[in-house]
Parts: sequence; C-alpha cells; structure tokens
Amino acid sequence: MDQRSLQAVLFDLDGTLLDTAPDFALVLNIMKRRRDQQCIPYARVRETVSDGARALVTMAFNIQPDEPDFEPLRAELLSLYDQHLGTETRPFEGIPELLGALGDRQLPWGVVTNKPSWLAEPLLQRISLHPPMSVLICPDHVTHTKPDPEPMLLACTRLHTQPAHTVYIGDHDRDIQAGRAAGMPTVAAAYGYVHSAAAVASWQADFEVGHASDILPLLQHHFL
Repeated sequence: MDQRSLQAVLFDLDGTLLDTAPDFALVLNIMKRRRDQQCIPYARVRETVSDGARALVTMAFNIQPDEPDFEPLRAELLSLYDQHLGTETRPFEGIPELLGALGDRQLPWGVVTNKPSWLAEPLLQRISLHPPMSVLICPDHVTHTKPDPEPMLLACTRLHTQPAHTVYIGDHDRDIQAGRAAGMPTVAAAYGYVHSAAAVASWQADFEVGHASDILPLLQHHFL
C-alpha cells in the first residue's frame, strides 16, 4: 500500500478495541460461586476470551461441547454476560486518541467481530466511542466468519473502500488470516488476549504492536 493511501481502519472487538475480559471474569466467577467452586484467576480468563464463549466454558468447567451439561452452561454464561454487559469493559489505553485522530482526518473506522450482533451492538452503544463507528460486521451478517475473508470484504463494501487501502487490527490468528485473505494490510495486537508473544510472531501479520497507543504512530509512519 502506498504512503498516504489509507481509506479506513477496521478492528476486532474483544482484545483489540475493547478490554472486555473483566466482564467475562465477573460473570464466570458468578457462575463458579453459584456452584461453590473456586474462582478462576483473571489471567486464565483473559487469555481465553478471544477464543469465544465455548472456549471459556470449557476452560472454566473442564467440560467439552459434546457433553450434555455444556449448552446449559454456555447459555447461562451468555445470559449473565448480557446482564452485565459493559460493566467493567473499557477501550484499551490509546484507542480513544486513535479514533479521534482518524476522525480529524475524516477516515472512517469500524468493527469486524465474531461476537454476535445482539451483544456487540449494545456493548458498543454503552461504551460510546467518538467519532462513532461507520460499520459493524458480526457473524449473523455473513455466511462465513473469520478466518474467512467474507466479513472483511463486506465491511469494505459498506464503507466503499478498497481492501488494499483498509487496515485490519486484531489479536487472534484468525483475524490476521481473514485480513490477509481479503488483501488487507494487517496489524497484530500483541497487547490483546494472546497466549504468547511467539504465537503472535507466527501469524505473519504485516505489523505488530505491543500497546494500543502504538497504532497511531504506526499508521502515521506507513499510511498517513
């Protein structure tokens, strides 16, 4: 991508744009206390959030998706999460300033997430980022989710931008796979819910940042 050709920036949600792990830790430990079980260390919750609700249930209760008690536990987790949505979630440090800088340049931003819209939409409304996002793509908007490029390409279509001029930032291998498959420049958010620095290096993102406040200087240097 040539210098000064950036048209938009897209983010993964959990672990990239917003620090949602505290809310998941809150509701998982409500579930553990209901069962008189020991609470889960926050670090274990944090490193599992980007793998989704099923992975959280498996981690917290040592149960597999094919076991009969799994779906009731997953449903309870999602119900409790909905009730506590946004309670302790905050943008990562540096994100508000980044979005403000994009707004100053009249560059749109958006979210492409594997979080369902019935949770993603109200969460983003409660956090109220400025300027507001221009697009939100969730699994219920597409046939194939990340790591398939379909949601990335749909976001570009709705933004009227070209993938090659739209940067995608994410904290999971599937984010980088999806961005690369769509022909986007990709940024690995190593500050997010990752298992190890070595894992991040293996994703083969175009760029890697260790803190959300590093994103704006990177964009300024390479794309603005």
